[in-house]
Amino acid sequence: MGAVREALSKLSAEGLVDARAQRGYTVSDVSPEDLAELTDARVRIEQECLKLAIEKGGLEWETDIVAALHRLSHTPYTIPGDAAVLDQRWVKAHREFHRALVSGCGNRWLLRIRSQLYDQSERYRQLSVPLARTERDVAREHRDIADAVIARDVKRACTAIASHMWTTTQIVTTALT
Repeated sequence: MGAVREALSKLSAEGLVDARAQRGYTVSDVSPEDLAELTDARVRIEQECLKLAIEKGGLEWETDIVAALHRLSHTPYTIPGDAAVLDQRWVKAHREFHRALVSGCGNRWLLRIRSQLYDQSERYRQLSVPLARTERDVAREHRDIADAVIARDVKRACTAIASHMWTTTQIVTTALT
C-alpha cells in the first residue's frame, strides 16, 4: 500500500493525477486550454532543443535519428484489429524517435524539461488516435522532420516539428469542443 501511495503522490506532483482530500486520487482532467498551453510550451522547448542539436550534433546523432526513424516506420501504429488504439511498441519507438531528434542538443536542463512536457502531452496524443476524424500521415510527418534535421535546416525542422505537434492538438481540441 505504501508503494501505491508513493506512486500516486509522484503522479500527482507531475500533474497526471489529482489528490482529493478524503476522496483519494483521480486522473487529471483534460481540456483544450490545458492542451493549448502545453503544446505552446512543448513547441518552444522542442524547437530550442532542435536548434542546439542541429548546431552541435555529429554523425552518431544523425545515425541515431535515422535508426529511430527506421524503427518507428516499421512498427505497427495501432494494435491489430483496433485502429483506435495505439500499439505500445509504436509508442515506445515514437518516444525514442523524438528523443533522438534532440539528443545532440547538449543542454541537460532543456532535455529534462522537454522530457517532462513530452510525458504530459502523451495522454493527449493517445486521445488523438480514436478522436481523429480524418486520416493523418504521421509517418510522412516524421520523415519530414527527420529530413529537415539531417539536412540541418533549422527553419524547416522547427516548422515541421511545430506543425506535427499542433496537428495533434487540433485533432483533440476539435473533438473536445
